[in-house]
Amino acid sequence: MFDPWGTLRRLTHIHVSFVRMPDGAPGRTDGLRVIWLDKQLQQVERRCALAHELVHIELGHDGCQRPCIEHEVRVVTARNLIPIGNLCQHAAWARSVQELAEELWVTADVLTDRLGSLTADETAQLSLVEHQNR
Repeated sequence: MFDPWGTLRRLTHIHVSFVRMPDGAPGRTDGLRVIWLDKQLQQVERRCALAHELVHIELGHDGCQRPCIEHEVRVVTARNLIPIGNLCQHAAWARSVQELAEELWVTADVLTDRLGSLTADETAQLSLVEHQNR
């Protein structure tokens, strides 16, 4: 499982600052040295926001990004946080998106991004698991 906090520990030049985000965003980064996370986030929200901002840094983004870039970052974040094996394992018994998100330790939005970006092979794997459990 991807551990954004472990990744952050290895990136010693990056500092995380917990602040009250004025625009309600869960996080932001300058793309180089600082990640700001809203101090009111719950643990799972912090994990997902940190993973998202780390993708921005990995891709060399600074400042606000166009919606198409944000979409790309959301997809990469979701794929990092939810490997297909974990998704199939937990989707076999979860009764709702919220229950599945909680089990995968992500937000419902991150899970929705992951489900919306499944490849054809991943869709087939997930369908097979769901079919076996009927």
